[in-house]
Amino acid sequence: MPQSSHAVVVGGGIGGLTAAVALHRCGMRVTVLERAPALAPVGAALSLAPNSLRALDVIGLGDEIRDLAAWQGDGGMRTPGGRWLARTSAEAAAERFGGPLVLLTRATLVDRLAAQLPPDAVRTGARATLADPGDTHRPARVTTADGDLEADLVVGADGIHSAVRRALFPDHPGPLYSGFTTWRLVLPVPGVEFASHETWGRGRLWGTHPLKDGRLYAYAAATAPAGGRAPDDERAELLRLYGDWHDPIPAVLAAARAEDVLRHDVHHIARPLPAYHRGRVALLGDAAHAMPPSLGQGGNQAIEDAIVLAHHRADLAAYTAARRPRTTAIARRAVRAARLSMAGGRTAVAVRDALITAVSRTGPALFLRGFDGIADWRPPQAPYAAVQAGADTQ
Repeated sequence: MPQSSHAVVVGGGIGGLTAAVALHRCGMRVTVLERAPALAPVGAALSLAPNSLRALDVIGLGDEIRDLAAWQGDGGMRTPGGRWLARTSAEAAAERFGGPLVLLTRATLVDRLAAQLPPDAVRTGARATLADPGDTHRPARVTTADGDLEADLVVGADGIHSAVRRALFPDHPGPLYSGFTTWRLVLPVPGVEFASHETWGRGRLWGTHPLKDGRLYAYAAATAPAGGRAPDDERAELLRLYGDWHDPIPAVLAAARAEDVLRHDVHHIARPLPAYHRGRVALLGDAAHAMPPSLGQGGNQAIEDAIVLAHHRADLAAYTAARRPRTTAIARRAVRAARLSMAGGRTAVAVRDALITAVSRTGPALFLRGFDGIADWRPPQAPYAAVQAGADTQ
């Protein structure tokens, strides 16, 4: 594509903004259409593994994000009574994968990505409809309330219920309910000391991790019918489900307010899409391959997608070829991991816990093994800063 080409990104989440920044770095004029009235990310915090941090290195943001985030890995897996099933360390994770696993708020990452774009690149409160995917002879066309936009590339980054995906592949069944719901909180809990942990019970789990600013990030998941809601409020529901679990969980719940708790049902795309592109339109992130959060790779894979898409912006078939096999395999691993963590039978849970303990005694903890072949990924292009440094010396 010529450098004056226009890219329209539908969706202003992490994947869409990363794609916008990467395409802007490549010289494209970029328009981001976000239907929400502001760039307010869904969710609370985000774990970034070395694979996505290397992807952010390409656009010159990796080191800044590493500085803003808390390293993960010191802690491990526990039972609801507090017994440790496995212990891990941040140093072991960094050594195994060539870099740290880190945690930061989604809002922080969105803010830093948006700051890399021209002031007029992002339009909030903008609903968009794909009117024409285009082909080699004509541009794609996106309809908004302010008129139509023509684009040499349209990026569908509009999430798990993607309208762009439905327009490209109307016969695809779309996402399925994964069988469980999640809660997330970010809040200060003064005076509470704890080691990072993920605790697995029967059909339930809880995780608590520190953020760099002194607050903590907590999340929970439980098997539940789709669309369920607490009869009173979600904090009360968490107290019923987790109030008698080990410290610091009761202290976290005591410090939380009802409005601090976010609840979302989990869906995933069980049947892979036939491709991640059609015409001049490419899909990324949850729009292409939504997966359960059990490996913490949903946002990471969206960031990878964005960087690889910018690399293959003139050949979307190459983008599909590069991303579909990898993300399909990771999504399937995430489904298997979710089934393991959300096991509900007493015997199944006993066998699972014994397996985790045995695996951790004979080598790296299951937590680290789950990232093999994922966290060691490297992007196809050199970091933007390195490219610029090379250009400056010529």
